[in-house]
Amino acid sequence: MECFGAIGTLLGCSAGAAVCGLLFAAFKLGLLYQLFHKTETKSPRHGGESVAEVLRAHGVKYVFTLVGGHISPVLVACEKVGIRIVDTRHEATAVFAADAVARLSGTVGVAAVTAGPGLTNTVTAVKNAQMAESPLLLIGGAAGTLLKGRGALQDIDQMSLFKPLCKFCASIRTVREIVPTVRKALAVAQSGTPGPVFIEFPIDTLYPYHLVSKEFTVKNPPKGLMGKIITWYLNNHLMNLFAGAWETRDVSPLPVDIPQATDDQVQRCIELVSRAKKPVILLGSQATLPPTPADDVRKALEDLGIPCFLGGMSRGMLGKNSPIHIRQNRRDALKEADLVLLAGTVCDFRLSYGRVLNRRSKIIAVNRDKTQLLKNSDLFWKPTIAVQGDAGSFLVRLSKGLKGYSCPKEWPQSLKAGDVTKENANRAKANEKTEHHLNPLKVLHQVDELMAEDSIIVADGGDFVGSAAYILRPRGPLQWLDPGAFGTLGVGGGFALGAKLCRPESEVWIVYGDGSSGYSVAEFDTFGRHKTPVIAVVGNDACWSQISREQVPMLGSNVACGLAFTGEHLWAITPVYIAVLFGTLWEMIMMDGVCVALSAKRQISHAGRL
Repeated sequence: MECFGAIGTLLGCSAGAAVCGLLFAAFKLGLLYQLFHKTETKSPRHGGESVAEVLRAHGVKYVFTLVGGHISPVLVACEKVGIRIVDTRHEATAVFAADAVARLSGTVGVAAVTAGPGLTNTVTAVKNAQMAESPLLLIGGAAGTLLKGRGALQDIDQMSLFKPLCKFCASIRTVREIVPTVRKALAVAQSGTPGPVFIEFPIDTLYPYHLVSKEFTVKNPPKGLMGKIITWYLNNHLMNLFAGAWETRDVSPLPVDIPQATDDQVQRCIELVSRAKKPVILLGSQATLPPTPADDVRKALEDLGIPCFLGGMSRGMLGKNSPIHIRQNRRDALKEADLVLLAGTVCDFRLSYGRVLNRRSKIIAVNRDKTQLLKNSDLFWKPTIAVQGDAGSFLVRLSKGLKGYSCPKEWPQSLKAGDVTKENANRAKANEKTEHHLNPLKVLHQVDELMAEDSIIVADGGDFVGSAAYILRPRGPLQWLDPGAFGTLGVGGGFALGAKLCRPESEVWIVYGDGSSGYSVAEFDTFGRHKTPVIAVVGNDACWSQISREQVPMLGSNVACGLAFTGEHLWAITPVYIAVLFGTLWEMIMMDGVCVALSAKRQISHAGRL
């Protein structure tokens, strides 16, 4: 009897396992979902409309793209709901432009590119956004859901490519997944440490049912049972693809999680700063991130009165001539300082991995990202207080807690005096006569004098831009764009495009090296077609000078460093004529070795209104 009982138990377990297996198979095939959600086979709607609805609900104004059939429904739907589609001449430019919009608008920048090579062309720009901590959404096309891995056109393993670069990656499997997936991606891009996110859209999730169904029809199916199984499977896959696709779903933004300093951490920092005699603040790009407006951060810094060194996107935070903005002799100031506040600044190569910090100084480090917060702290420096939180909000709270505090005046005054001495020496170099061509330092000083107060400066280059970084003075917050820690060449065209769209009334200046200008000169066509007039200054010394300067003395050869004194203004001549037709009036002036693209201020203002 015990034997029969054991057999019965075994059979019962086997039957249970079989039922569970069948239920799991039914779930995976979408059979259970289809029992409760209908497939509207007559609906003309398509997945691109779902993408557009979510983007509009999140305040997205622009989608940058280089068109491709995989993503056409997204572009068409976005245009219909009032989102401006801006097409570029290279996919990397589309992502760089989305990056600039994210930095200047406080929203997520969006780029959409086609499958395969369209996506691989964006890799450098996406990595740059990751390292610059810019929130952007990359929308990519993909082969159909049943054709992945079967040799379809432009079919590669795109997810493996972007997972190391993005905070969040997803591949859409059914049309009903589009809305929740896009909402989640946009929230993740802005939460914590901002960064890029990627969603892959197989082509059959974007086009309408009546078109997709044609691709699922088997003209000559195998005969017999196998043919029936194949036909059923394909039909079921199609029905599941669109099941519940057009049911009403919430498209509003999800909450964004931004880390903040605790009250105890802020209080401990207040006590440290209040006792400091020679404090210094090193401000990084994170200080410009939402939710704290840049003007609030600026006021907090001015109330504290602590001398500041500004880097990355924080350049311009204190305006053109602030008494607490120190631009020169940073290494000497850090050696003398008794307290250093790293507000979004990272101890990487830009701070010699932390070696420039005085070991006797009290160090407060504030950063949203834990890895960046403590980078190299096991080697060359140790934070007195490490705060994983938003730098901008922290500075505002610190200023409020130190109400009535004022940094000893003689400290910023002494640093400012050193600034004046160094800048006078630089200006003297600018006035030196050169044997050939123009003095690039003098050109940059003259450009600085010419810039309007609302100008946005886009830095794209090496040697020439390195000089521009300490000569050109952004007039206010969010008026400087550079690639960031990755040091990417080629950002100029995309950054300028995004900046001009965000601030149409502002002058946008691209400061190019002659090497870097080659990456995005084709985008002058884009500027013309989209009526986005910009000003480009090209430092043309016919050389990759930043490399040559070290390569020649170290290795005795200038191989691969030499360029030619090409007239960059000639590269852009066709787009310039297009721009003239649309009212964008340009002058292209070739001054010896420096190509300068200038436009009269009143002409730029006029063009901006067209």
